[in-house]
Amino acid sequence: MADELIVLVTCPASGADKVARPLVEERLAACVNIVPGVSSIFHWQGELCQEPEELLVIKSNRTCWERLQRRVKELHAYDTPEIICFKVEDGYKPYLNWLNSALGDSE
Repeated sequence: MADELIVLVTCPASGADKVARPLVEERLAACVNIVPGVSSIFHWQGELCQEPEELLVIKSNRTCWERLQRRVKELHAYDTPEIICFKVEDGYKPYLNWLNSALGDSE
C-alpha cells in the first residue's frame, strides 16, 4: 500500500473549486474537502495582511505527491501557494484502500 497523505492548501475565497476539481478529475487526489470561511493573517512583502480564504484538505498518497504539488502550483492564483503535506499515520483500512484505488497510480 502507498503512503497516504493529507495535503493542506489555502486558496482565495473564490478560487478553491478551480484547484480542487481538476485534482480529483485527474486522479491526483481521491477527495478534496473545501472548508470555507478561513481568515488568514500573515506577513507578505513587508506588509501585515489579512485575507479571506478557503482551505483545501486533499487526500492523496506519496506516489502522486510530486505531480499533485506541480499541478496545484499550475492551477493556483498565488505566486507562492501554501502546499503542506502530512503523512497519515493510521486510518480506517477500508477508507485507505478506497483512497488508494481512487488515485491515478492504481490503474
